[in-house]
Amino acid sequence: MDHQTILYLLIGILTFDFLINKFLGSLNNKSRKQPIPSELDGIYDKEKYVTSQAYQGDIFKFSAISSTFSFLLMAAILWFGGFGWLDEFLRGIAPVEPLTSLYFFGIVYFASDFIGIPFDLYGTFVIEEKYGFNKMTVKTYIIDKIKGYVLTLIIGGIIASLFIVLVMFFEENFWIYFWIAISLFMVFVNMFYTSLIIPLFNKLTPLGEGTLKTAITNYSKKVGFPLNNIFVIDGSKRSSKGNAFFSGLGQKKKVVLYDTLIDKHTDEELVGVLAHEVGHFKKKHIIWSMILGILQTGFMLWLLSKFIFSSEISWALGGNVTALHLNVFAFAILFSPISTIIGVFMNLFSRKNEYEADAFAVETYSKEPLIKALKKLTSDSLGNLTPHPWYEFMNYSHPSLLKRISAMRKVK
Repeated sequence: MDHQTILYLLIGILTFDFLINKFLGSLNNKSRKQPIPSELDGIYDKEKYVTSQAYQGDIFKFSAISSTFSFLLMAAILWFGGFGWLDEFLRGIAPVEPLTSLYFFGIVYFASDFIGIPFDLYGTFVIEEKYGFNKMTVKTYIIDKIKGYVLTLIIGGIIASLFIVLVMFFEENFWIYFWIAISLFMVFVNMFYTSLIIPLFNKLTPLGEGTLKTAITNYSKKVGFPLNNIFVIDGSKRSSKGNAFFSGLGQKKKVVLYDTLIDKHTDEELVGVLAHEVGHFKKKHIIWSMILGILQTGFMLWLLSKFIFSSEISWALGGNVTALHLNVFAFAILFSPISTIIGVFMNLFSRKNEYEADAFAVETYSKEPLIKALKKLTSDSLGNLTPHPWYEFMNYSHPSLLKRISAMRKVK
């Protein structure tokens, strides 16, 4: 395939992906206006329902503008050979690998992030602020950005350097060694994310004494879950939205509850949420998700090894010579249709896990507290009660609220 055809293919894939997402987004935007199902009556009063519709409408319009801007910018850069020009410029500064590729990846990352900052600021300090969600100050935003950049330079720089060196030494067989390295890194991050990364941005404290801890202690003993690994995170410093998640493996496993979640829910509801998270642990969902992620990464790297030395791909991006970084960038676009298909199956797997975790909570605790908690979470975040089935199928990692409640009602 000649380089001109590859360029058309790259722009075609970008265009198709953009149009599909716009089509699904439009369907979902129309679907949110449907009457509320009777099973979900009472989540919103009339005033809050109007507010939720306005919030979802604002999010849809803002997303449409930002995604259209990103699409047009990327298509223009591809069409006019912007990445090839950058490659030629960098070769005049750093003509040897791995410096050329490292500079290229770094400049593209930071340029992309800087371009996205105005959209990020508007989404956080205008839309989220308008509806009472944002609690972040400008100072916190700037500090978070700086910390994120430092982490990216350190961790991203090490990973990118290792990748480039392995390609230089092992050529098409690089994928085997890099797959091993990145798999070990994925396991490490999964084990130590809450211990090493989260404390850089948030404060984690063990759940304190009180009626909630007593209720959780009783439940934890019943199902054999170690209580000393339950923490509270100060999510309220950035948003009023509540959440909970499970992370880690072995002795490093932790359940993390947002302080906003604790403030807005009863002890019974919080134990129901905890029971759901414990369900993920008992059903080994974290391990299976990590295994599937490792297998997906291996497949992607193997496929990349078939493209990474293609001169035509480099020329398609405007390069004058075969460039590793140009081929990696182009491959990310070429792989996106496959990634979308894999993502659909991963979402199916994730939704299955959510049903199983809900069922575990119902069987080992009670269904009503968890149902009430989920209704409150949706109400507090002004969530969409009637997502379009196609949009849900393609994008949702969790089943819709109505489907989760219906499934729990069937569990004895």
